[in-house]
Amino acid sequence: MTRSLDTYRMLGRSGLRVSPLALGTLTFGPDWGWGSTKEEAQQIFDTYVDRGGNFIDTADSYTNGTSELLVGEFANGLRDRLVIATKYTLSTQPGDPNSGGNHRKNMVRSVEASLRRLNTDYIDLFYLHAWDATTPVEEIMRAMDDLVRAGKVLYVGISDTPAWQVARMQTIADLRGWSPLVALQIEYSLIERTVERDLIPMAAELGLGVIPWYALAGGVLTGKYTRADLDQEASAAEAYKTRQNLTAASGALSERGLAIAAIVKEVAADIGATPSQVALAWTLHNPAVTAPIVGARTPAQLADNLGALDVQIPDDALASLQEASAIQLGFPHEFLARSTTQNNIFGGLKPETPKAGR
Repeated sequence: MTRSLDTYRMLGRSGLRVSPLALGTLTFGPDWGWGSTKEEAQQIFDTYVDRGGNFIDTADSYTNGTSELLVGEFANGLRDRLVIATKYTLSTQPGDPNSGGNHRKNMVRSVEASLRRLNTDYIDLFYLHAWDATTPVEEIMRAMDDLVRAGKVLYVGISDTPAWQVARMQTIADLRGWSPLVALQIEYSLIERTVERDLIPMAAELGLGVIPWYALAGGVLTGKYTRADLDQEASAAEAYKTRQNLTAASGALSERGLAIAAIVKEVAADIGATPSQVALAWTLHNPAVTAPIVGARTPAQLADNLGALDVQIPDDALASLQEASAIQLGFPHEFLARSTTQNNIFGGLKPETPKAGR
């Protein structure tokens, strides 16, 4: 288990070195009513960097652009030692049909705007934020490659996209000599493990480092919610007004989520850690994971989250967590794993387990 932020890891199939926990900046700025003040955000940023952290995650849409502005200001004088990741896709100009989506026009517009807000002349890692199901994958990959060739972007990644589309994009990039995707940002936690069916195996095979977001399931895995909170509902328009509304809208705040959180709390008490630390440390047990994103709103929350790097989860506790959060892999995974299927394929011989990327 990694022990410090300066025990750097390689990001996917690249030579880029990043910290084992990324600093999420969704909470930088009070624009949405519940984020950090500028002073708190500065303290969070400085604490992370002073401890050796170098992987900063933001997006053009976070707190209406304030997040990027603050990251750019805080990174002044430190720019070259940091790996700054940002994203494009989400609409930033309601009423303009081309201000959102994955297409080239929005991509180029977003990059230029992010460069201005971040006060930099290059972006280390540029993500497609969410799949729009309309833009041809060739347009996306060629436009991303053009940005890399222009020096405005160094590496490209993708977030919240079906595995089969990511695989298509990576294959096309390989065949045409375009810049490959090196990072896959997805929701992954003890409450959301369905990505283990296809997205995470695909990433491991095709050279994308997995960057989990929502590793604490919006605070559910910290133990902050109880069954009394299950009746709280919010409309889509109100989802961002409070953190609880956002968590409820995500589906993490449920009977199943609270049951898993109870097991996390028990494990934490047994090993002398906090629930947040156990939940984050669990994601790091997956070898495909490069760096979960920690999105602290206060310096105290950041300090607690960084303590995950010191947590060792015993095998029996790990088994309890796995059992409590288990999912069905479904077809074809469970069908192919049956002994009868394996015998039919291999004639009773036990096959060698291939290594990822082979």
